[in-house]
Formats: sequence, structure tokens, C-alpha cells
Amino acid sequence: MSSPTGTGDGATVPDGGTIVYDLADQCTTDDLEEGALYHATVNGTVEYGVFVDLSDAVSGLVHDSNLLGQYDVGDDLIVELGEIRPDGDLSFEEVRVADYEEQRVAHGNATTVDDLADATGDTVIIEGQVVQIKQTGGPTVFQVRDETGIVPCAAFEEAGVRAHPDVEIDDIVRVSGRAEERDDGLQVEAESLTVLDGEAADDIQSDLDTALAEAAEPADVEPLVEWPAFEKLWDDLREVATELRKTVLSGRPIRMRHHADGDGLCASVPLQVALESFIASQYEDASAPQHLLKRLPSKAPYYEMEDVTRDLNFALEDRTRHGQKLPMLLMLDNGSTEEDTPAYRNLRHYDIPVVVVDHHHPDPEAVEPLIEQHVNPYLHDEDYRITTGMLCVELARMIDPDLSDDLKHVPAVAGLSDRSEAEAMRDYIDLAAEKDYDESDLRDIGEALDYATHWLRYNSGEQLITDVLNVDCDDRERHGEVVEFLSERAERDVEDQLDAAMSHVEHERLDNGAHLYRIDVENHAHRFTYPAPGKTTGEIHDRKVAETGDPVITIGYGPDFAVLRSDGVRLDIPRMVTELSEEVDGGGVSGGGHLVVGSIKFVKGRRESVIDSLVEKMAEAEIDEELGSSTALPEEV
Repeated sequence: MSSPTGTGDGATVPDGGTIVYDLADQCTTDDLEEGALYHATVNGTVEYGVFVDLSDAVSGLVHDSNLLGQYDVGDDLIVELGEIRPDGDLSFEEVRVADYEEQRVAHGNATTVDDLADATGDTVIIEGQVVQIKQTGGPTVFQVRDETGIVPCAAFEEAGVRAHPDVEIDDIVRVSGRAEERDDGLQVEAESLTVLDGEAADDIQSDLDTALAEAAEPADVEPLVEWPAFEKLWDDLREVATELRKTVLSGRPIRMRHHADGDGLCASVPLQVALESFIASQYEDASAPQHLLKRLPSKAPYYEMEDVTRDLNFALEDRTRHGQKLPMLLMLDNGSTEEDTPAYRNLRHYDIPVVVVDHHHPDPEAVEPLIEQHVNPYLHDEDYRITTGMLCVELARMIDPDLSDDLKHVPAVAGLSDRSEAEAMRDYIDLAAEKDYDESDLRDIGEALDYATHWLRYNSGEQLITDVLNVDCDDRERHGEVVEFLSERAERDVEDQLDAAMSHVEHERLDNGAHLYRIDVENHAHRFTYPAPGKTTGEIHDRKVAETGDPVITIGYGPDFAVLRSDGVRLDIPRMVTELSEEVDGGGVSGGGHLVVGSIKFVKGRRESVIDSLVEKMAEAEIDEELGSSTALPEEV
């Protein structure tokens, strides 16, 4: 900035080549230069002079000895900056210029969020977009995103009163204030906050859009194992990774729902850790991961109305209490079937996008009009043997590639927990061996996850689950001790259950040659303990498969439900459920699953008709001895 010659004691400066600067509202003392001329507005009068504003953040005194006239509040004049004192005070003197050139000073160089750590204690300017507004008991906190990150900007009106009530989420703003350390993070103590519009806002928005697209781009990683079947889903996973990163950058929370079993946990926990790491890398607020991501188990193999009602209630409360956008719903190991659609339709009343990553047999025509993205092996002519845990480990690596080494054992745990017979299972088990896990260790982790999840019920388990899975666990020895304890307890409880149940298992040979085993788990197995009826049925089934070596179907039933497992018989349970719902009058049949594992519900008084019709269909099913059951049955029944 060039400066004219100062005059002293208030005077008329020579014409010709004189520049008078007009400061934008957001300018600070960093934009000033001693000896320069500025437009000023009187904001107060005292006996010894007048106070003037050069911008929202720049004010000072013109002593009466340096005034050329008398002024009232609101009057304009031209002043020369005499001195910026060490304490920050400014001294001015009035000048009169008959002929001058006016130059607008838009603002100083905006500080990027990335550079705030080097500017602690300094006055800074942040230009960006408001992604969250939270009213605390003290200041109003505006989370502002620029091209490099997101920082909380605290503006104070009075305790608990909304500052800048005209500012809304998604507004482009310029914030001027002091950068300070707060609660293990950085914060800008806002002295001024102005909504921008017109060309200035458009330019900033364009820069933000470019930066967001670059930051949302997934990491360029290679799959953990070579597997042509898996590679078909790679582009779909990259699209979801992009959307998740973009969601974080735009300030929208993510509400993660996953099936409460081993595969669901192998899917959700790595993704939770990856997203929390990405959030922490983008937000200066140390509490951002806690507020922007929530992992929640779902007991049912579909998104129940109970789940969606809870989720909507919390989301609407958070929007009111914390100024958050409504969340994205991320469904993992769940969410692909027609049973999910009533809940999805409920979400359509609100701005809540849904993304699904699943490996259950889908109903794409029913589901996809209600969701944004859908990753599922069946959509690429593959099947359940590609588990959701395998998919989400790769998704987590796309979001945070630094996790790759920590996650090497997780796909094998997912596959063994879900009884995957994929050709890549041996490769995954070999990969886990690089972290000193053998197959027995991996099975124990799966059992420990099932056992812990059973008792956690609707609780996510957080640190306990990460310790069991050894993802984001800081003590391998503790991990081993916890897994050993829980898996041994699980084995003991399974044995106790089978001791009570096996003598009550009924057997018959079907017309297609398959063995059919049935058990009334309501009356001949312990209830409300581990294992639940679904897993009890699965354990009985596994023993009968090993015992006979032939195609086996197992039904565990109660008053109004049945859980189904098959090895060597192509049941196509989703199709059977559809047919039963049409054929059994008043049966109220619903449910679903894979080709060879699933569950159904029905009206208690029609149980005999439903089960008899189901067995008839099983007797006509095609024998396919290479087709094995894929997964533990649902815990909720």
C-alpha cells in the first residue's frame, strides 16, 4: 500500500496522486499502514475528540487538537493513521483532500484453517461456508469450512443468546477474530462475522466446491487380496467413499446402522475408526468426531420402524439442540430388502439420504428408489460369499489408507463369522497370519464378538468391541485376554444350550433327499440367554451337517417365528417368503434372508399352516451340494 505524506495537526493535503483508502467491514489492523489516509465514520463524541470507525474491527480516537471541524455520530471524514501503538490503540488526525483517488481495501489476506496453528493469539480472517450453528450457554459457535478445513468461530452477544441471528447454515461468510486454543483444538474468537453475497460469495463458493471435490476423492488403494469377483464392486465402493468424505466435509452427521453380528461389526467398526480419523483431520474442534458420527446396532435383519423412529427423534433433537444438519443414514450388513422400505419412506419426509452396503439378497426395485447408493454383490451377479465386512474394510481403507495394516485380519473374521465359502477365504486367512492370527484365533474373535453383542443388545459397545476386534486397540495383550474370556464363555453357553435342546430335535427325510431337522426353540431351549434362538438353530444345524455329510435343512421355530438354515439345498428363502405371504390366508408372513439362510415371522394362530407349507416348498427345492449356509441366523428371534 503506498502512503501519502502525513501533515500533522489536521490539515489539507496536496492534491494530485493522493489515495484515500476505504476499508471493507472485515478489515483489521493487519490491513492498516501508518501514514495512510482512510475514510472514517464517527461512532462517538467526547470532550477531548471523536471516536471513529474505519471498519467493523478498526476504531480509534481523533483528538480534538487533530480535528478540523465539529462532528456528530454518523458523520464521515478522512483521517490519517498516525500510529499503531504497542497496545493496539490507534491515533488519527483529520485531513481534508480536495482531489483524491479512492481505493477499496477488501480485506487482508484470509488465513486458511490449516495455518491457524501458526497464528494462535493473532487476529485472523477466515472466509468460508457455515456448516453448523450451535447455541451454547455462552457464545454462538459457527463451524466454518474453508478450502483446507473446518474451524469453530465463537461469537458472543450475551450468555445463551444467539449472535448474528441472520446467519444461516450454508451461508458464505467472512469472520475476523483472534485465533485461540480451546479444549485441545483451535477456535476463532469472532470480533466480526459478515454474510457475503454477489461476486465475492460466488468466488469463495467456487473455490470451496473445487477443494471439496479434491478432498472427497478416495485414497488410491489396491484391494487387500486379488479376487475378480470382488473387483466388480470396486467402483461402487469408491463412489460411496467419495460420498462419505463429502458428507463429513459438508458438516452433515452420519448415523451408521449395522446388523448386530460378527460380520456387521467387522463392517462398521473399521469404517467408524476411518471416519473418525478423517473427521479429526478436517475439523479443528476436537469433539467433532463424537458429534458427527454415531454407530448403532440393529438386532433385526432389516431397518425396523422402531429403529427409524429412534433415529429420527435423535436427529431432530440434535438439529434443534446442536444446530446440526439432519444426518446421512449409512446401512451396513442390512437395508437391501423390501422390509426396509417402510422405514425409508418415513425418512423421505425429511432431508435424510440413505446409503446401503450389504450382502443380503436384495429387492432393488423396492429399495433403490428410496436410497442414494447401494453396494451389493448380487447387483453384479455375485452373492453373499462376499461379506459386508470384506466390503467395508476396503471402504475404510479408501477413507483412511493408514489403517490398512491394522485391518488385515478383519476380512477373515468377517468371512468366518458369516460362514463364507468364498474362494478368497484362504487368501484372507493368509493375510491375517501376517498379524500372527491363525484360523482358530480368528474364529475365537468372531465368537467373542457375537457373545459381547448379545449382551450389549442396543448398545454399540465402543471400546469393548474395538478391543475384541483389535481395531483401534492400544493393547494387543488385553485384546487376547478379552477374546479368550468371551469366546470361552460363549462356547460354554452354547454347550449348555445344546445339552438341553438336542434330544428334542425332530428329523425327517424330504422327497428331494435332504434331511430336515426341526426344533421348538420356545419350549425346548433356554430363552433370554446366550445363544439366542437363531444362533441355537445354527449350532444345531452345523452339528447335523457334520454328522450326516448330506444336504441338511434346519428349522428352529417359536410361537410366531421360524429361523432357517440350509446346506446343499437351494431354498431361495426370499422367494418362499413372498409365496407364503400370498398362499397362507391370514398368516401375516414376512421376513427374508439369503438363498440358504433366513427368518420368517407369522401370526401365532397360523403357525402350523405356515410351517407345513414351508416344508412342502423345501421338499421341492433343488439339491446343490456345493451351496453352503452363509451366516449365523438373526439374533432378534
